[in-house]
Amino acid sequence: MKAEKADKRLSAKPVITGSEAVIRSLIAEGVDTIFGYPGGAIMPIYDALYDFQDQVHHILVRHEQGATHAAQGYARSSGKVGVAFATSGPGATNLVTGLADAYMDSTPMVCITGQVAASLLGTDAFQETDVIGITMPITKWNIQVTRQEDIPGAIAKAFYIARSGRPGPVLVDITKNAQVGECEYEYVPCTHIRSYQPVPELRLDAVKEAAALINSAKKPYLLVGHGVLLSGAEKELIALAEKAQIPMASTLLGLSAVPVDHPLYVGLLGMHGNYAPNILTGECDTVIAVGMRFDDRVTGDVSTYVANAKVIHIEIDAAEINKIIKADVALHADAKTALQALLKEVQPAKHDEWLAEFRAADKKEYDKVQHNELYPETGELKMAEVVRLISEKTKGEAVLVTDVGQHQMIASRYYRFKNPNTNITSGGMGTMGFSLPAAMGAKMGTPEKEVVAVIGDGCFQMTLQELGTIYQSKIGVKIVILNNNFLGMVRQWQQLFFDKRYSSTEMVNPDFVQIAKGFFIPGKKVTAREDISAAIDEMLATDGAYLLEVVVEKEDNVFPMIPAGTPVTTIRLE
Repeated sequence: MKAEKADKRLSAKPVITGSEAVIRSLIAEGVDTIFGYPGGAIMPIYDALYDFQDQVHHILVRHEQGATHAAQGYARSSGKVGVAFATSGPGATNLVTGLADAYMDSTPMVCITGQVAASLLGTDAFQETDVIGITMPITKWNIQVTRQEDIPGAIAKAFYIARSGRPGPVLVDITKNAQVGECEYEYVPCTHIRSYQPVPELRLDAVKEAAALINSAKKPYLLVGHGVLLSGAEKELIALAEKAQIPMASTLLGLSAVPVDHPLYVGLLGMHGNYAPNILTGECDTVIAVGMRFDDRVTGDVSTYVANAKVIHIEIDAAEINKIIKADVALHADAKTALQALLKEVQPAKHDEWLAEFRAADKKEYDKVQHNELYPETGELKMAEVVRLISEKTKGEAVLVTDVGQHQMIASRYYRFKNPNTNITSGGMGTMGFSLPAAMGAKMGTPEKEVVAVIGDGCFQMTLQELGTIYQSKIGVKIVILNNNFLGMVRQWQQLFFDKRYSSTEMVNPDFVQIAKGFFIPGKKVTAREDISAAIDEMLATDGAYLLEVVVEKEDNVFPMIPAGTPVTTIRLE
């Protein structure tokens, strides 16, 4: 009898607060890093976190938006789910931009917000905001928890939804009474939700139909999207390309899925992409689009896009199939699964003449645009030569985190990525201010890698307060500000399409290096070409964070360029 009582005591579930249940549940999901900012409604959770500091590292950001972007960078570099904390009211609403960014770019993230007590909901209590209603359109799922016993199940479901299928952000809002109340605790990971099928079953007849199109193609063309990286399908993609000698072009978020020096890689698609992959989109006869959604920045005028080609669309999200471009064959499946199946059916082939067309167009772009951008001998420093030097000195192996604008396009065009998941940028939302906090998260997610943030002067000033986080948490990111004293991309459009009427785009900037020094971060400002190489060496050799400001040509433009809404074949080289 005594032994039976002892066994019962050992098997009894612990009784803990809802706040402790939050932290224990996160640990059960393998969370080791949280980005957040405390406040009244989430204070009980922070109090519980105090007892688990040996298991979970909390990074105190300087603004809640920074927490979401840091969680994004962490997720994109590490492949894990990023986690962010915020309090109710303004703390929760400050998460909105990051949630929307993660939703557009399919980034797995779980945000946990505090909320006023359940008895106060709907009373306009201090710092009460309907964060569930606000974030419903920009989250994959959200939930408000008002009872402590529901916390473990909600968190388990949140992580399952965030990371499964097409990943995305999830928000869990927890009322204060649920945080302080006690309950029996048991954590059961979520592995299934009724009516939710994150990974669809691949139809083998569709695979055979797609393979038949590829096998008969004279000018096949692979379009590489973010879904290749999300599914870990890089090897299968390259194997398919090599087996049938198919040229591969990348979307902005697909960059780094294929090494830039691969002989079948032909460049970046889209508005500021490379000349060859855009101009020859009109020449291909079969398109294999993998894990991409035919964004308007890629397609231009959709009525003319791949008009002469059969379209095979591999996509895990059914909502993206036939949404923009009609597919002749749709493979509604995970990219890795679909490519593995296609590999078995596709026959070896050679398309030397087709590849030669890309090389001829490459030469035209190099002669007209790239050479002068990458190797200028006179005039002011150019953004492209700075990116080229960073690429050479890091051997293409750094995690490159870019903000939004001209510097983003230049970095994406000229950094020579070698390894998967080393391109982190804001794609669908185009969020200025993304790069600095995202670089913090990327460094926390992959501390063994060099992380370089390339930022414009306008973008940097949107989230520069995170220099305080970088200093306090000793995050060794390298920060490169390409300073042209303009909102560069807007100015470029004003120059080309608004008769150089530069309305509210010229910037009077502060001393960025002095600001960094105020946060105890070393830095240097470079204005001369002869100084840039040594300055980059110094930055990369510095142990810890470093800020390098490079003053670049004020009216430097990004070419090639496809004017918005025009066919991609109208790409301009100057």
